[in-house]
Amino acid sequence: MDPIRRSLLGQLARLSAGAALVPLSGVAHAGINSQPPRREGDPDKRYGMLIDLRQCIGCQACTVSCHIENDAPLGKFRTTVAQYEIEHQDSGELATFMLPRLCNHCENPPCVPVCPVEATYQQRDGIVVVDSDRCVGCAYCVNACPYDARFINDKTQTADKCTFCAHRLEAGLLPACVESCVGGARIIGDMRNPDSQISRMLEEHRSELMVLQPEKNTFPQVFYLGMDERFVTRPNAEPVALEVLDPQGQEMGYEFHH
Repeated sequence: MDPIRRSLLGQLARLSAGAALVPLSGVAHAGINSQPPRREGDPDKRYGMLIDLRQCIGCQACTVSCHIENDAPLGKFRTTVAQYEIEHQDSGELATFMLPRLCNHCENPPCVPVCPVEATYQQRDGIVVVDSDRCVGCAYCVNACPYDARFINDKTQTADKCTFCAHRLEAGLLPACVESCVGGARIIGDMRNPDSQISRMLEEHRSELMVLQPEKNTFPQVFYLGMDERFVTRPNAEPVALEVLDPQGQEMGYEFHH
């Protein structure tokens, strides 16, 4: 079994056993602070997302709904679907590969300890959020994220990113991207609840799941089903410009993926 698969299966085994995902002795601290204590959120829950790439059609409904829900600035996105042209390893035929990208809400988030004012923090339910009232816009967290999931909001001049729509989860609603996914490719839920859909799918597809950049030891909690193994590290493909339109068909901006 390869190290990437072994590491991921280890995470899932610890989760299903009800233990912490990452033992304290194994946490690789980075940055100018140690991982501060988690605050807020339900300590009995651990939210994660499973993205079934077999169901993703690249329609960008998730991108648009997230953009509207969270009032992101023009040309900045909390989530999007990168499109890559890849070559079949055996036949040489070309195909388009869809890769939804968002904050991975890591168990060991490198963006948290580098924040000098602890504006970026992790809730006890695992969701990583930003306190915009405290954030000074230094962009340390933006540079620390290995998933290119953060940006400085032009409107607020503070760090911004996906929060799993924590405000909607608290109200008993699904995140905007999950609710709008026409293919049902995004599944979110409490991974500590064995009866949740995500827990059942994690168990059913345990040997097929992959995460992005497992070598970073961030322990991402966004799992991909149907992933091309060439994408578990930073994607290496030609950039694609995506035109994003609002519901009225007006251009919202272009996102360049790398």
